[in-house]
Amino acid sequence: MINQYPLWKYLLLVVVLIVGGVFAIPNLYDTDPSILVSLRNKQVDETTKNKVDDLLKQSSVQMKSSEIKNGKLLIRFESVETQFTAQTTIKNFDFIKRNSEYTVALNLAPATPDWLQSLGALPMYLGLDLRGGVHFLLEVDMVSVIKNMESDISSEIRNYLREEKIRYRGVKAIDGSINIQFRDAAGLEQGESKLKSQFRDLEYVINEDELKIFAKITEKTLRAERKSAIQQNVTTLRNRVNELGVAEPVIQQQGENRIVVQLPGVQDTARAKDILGATATLEFRLTEGTRLDWTEAANGGSIPFNSKLYYERNGDPVLLKRRVIVTGDQINSASSTIDTQSGSPAVSIRLDGKGAKKMGETTAKNIKKPMAVVYIENKIISKMVDGKKVVTRTHKEEVINIATIQGQFSKQFQITGLESFEARDLALLLRAGALKAPVEIVEERTVGPSLGKDNIEQGFNSVMIGFCLVLVFMVLYYRSFGLIANVALTANLVLITAILSLMQATLTLPGIAGIVLTVGMAVDANVLIFERIREELRLGNSVQASIHSGYEKAFSTIADANVTTLIAAIVLFSLGTGPVKGFAITLSIGILTSMLTSIMGTRALVNLFFGGRNLKTLSI
Repeated sequence: MINQYPLWKYLLLVVVLIVGGVFAIPNLYDTDPSILVSLRNKQVDETTKNKVDDLLKQSSVQMKSSEIKNGKLLIRFESVETQFTAQTTIKNFDFIKRNSEYTVALNLAPATPDWLQSLGALPMYLGLDLRGGVHFLLEVDMVSVIKNMESDISSEIRNYLREEKIRYRGVKAIDGSINIQFRDAAGLEQGESKLKSQFRDLEYVINEDELKIFAKITEKTLRAERKSAIQQNVTTLRNRVNELGVAEPVIQQQGENRIVVQLPGVQDTARAKDILGATATLEFRLTEGTRLDWTEAANGGSIPFNSKLYYERNGDPVLLKRRVIVTGDQINSASSTIDTQSGSPAVSIRLDGKGAKKMGETTAKNIKKPMAVVYIENKIISKMVDGKKVVTRTHKEEVINIATIQGQFSKQFQITGLESFEARDLALLLRAGALKAPVEIVEERTVGPSLGKDNIEQGFNSVMIGFCLVLVFMVLYYRSFGLIANVALTANLVLITAILSLMQATLTLPGIAGIVLTVGMAVDANVLIFERIREELRLGNSVQASIHSGYEKAFSTIADANVTTLIAAIVLFSLGTGPVKGFAITLSIGILTSMLTSIMGTRALVNLFFGGRNLKTLSI
């Protein structure tokens, strides 16, 4: 018998709708402005919770609730204003201020009932344009990437020639080329052979008359280095944002040399800019000579070949050995603390295995000798001069600490000589890792919470107005079949919301636009089917045959239209960035769910109410 579905199809649709409804429900609940207090690599205990609760009560900050969830302290508030006041109060609390392991993050906690959360049913995240926060577009300084690479290779070549006892005069990186000067023809010949076998990523030009080799990095290696630089910067920025305590950040590459950073809920843009753009790192080096030698070198005297002149913060000169003991990328963890002997701010450092081994070997051989800590910072400063943007790159190297090695140490130690705010920020940057290259903020936008709330209301209203108008039109024009289409359309919206919630996707304004477009497309499929049924009835076919032909003949047209739109959405997702991807995701999900609800869903209802009956007319 035509127009009859087997029982399993009805059961399948019911199960899909029930599951979809359960996972869509959390989006009906509001979110609470909240604060998340967490500890790095540890769980917050009841003692900490009680201390924070008492502090907020003493400060007359009204809490909605306070609980330990997944090892973190979650405190809910009635308003955003109270949330910001509470964050400042907690951050200034002594035991949290002294311990940089604590993170105090602004958050929006879902007010979803516990029984739904136990099923894993959570609401969608809200994007920057709906929630408020700050948006940065960063440009990576690829010029510095190549210069640093040339400098590193020059140092490696210098060390290699020294180890192989090849006579050379000097190695310098000049204008994109590494110039290697030899003392004699024998050294040139030996150096050419050794270098070509050891450094395969370089192209070589030999000048026998001047006893020089000009080495240039291959284009393939340069491309790989640029790609590595932006990937490392993305990773480092993610780590820094995690340290800042921002919930649900968006950090992704855009193009070949740009990075998009979106920080929902952040209103302190100055603090965010300082942390994101900083490229601070450390180097540990042994000193060379005495203070008298340092002064003479600064006044024009000779500098030993294996040494380099630096300056302390007070302007005093220091001679340090060129050989670096440990660099910032060998630091596993760092935390700001207080030096127990002097009572001054300090940074506690823990090295990785390779760094600990080098530090242990060096300190064992140089007891009672001074070792210096060099603070290195790169910055990009943009200024408008005569209506034109002028970019200035600055490089600062200064000695922040000189201490005499009293005994062997390796894995863990402290450095001093910093102000309290410097110690805190330096510890954060060292934990997160150093940027591969400086970044410049080329675009900055701030979205306030009130504007984000307005966007949510306007987006919701646009969906509801469009949805209601479609419902009214379908009922007036297609009568009982219009009611069936409206049920399917409602189910479609529920399923889209459920899938986005299951994916824990971030909903943005372009995403809402994709949902609105899907509503129109879903109705379009039903219009094609219903018009086809009308046409079959006009041709004199029976009601059951007309229904069957309407669905069968309209299917290919609907499938073609949806598949071509789906291909376009996939291309948008593949080639687009940020908002375009959000639009493409909701559109793709909407196409797939509308195929289910508009064809299989409406057919099930039509078969249930009209199938197998001897009807002479049809309300369509």
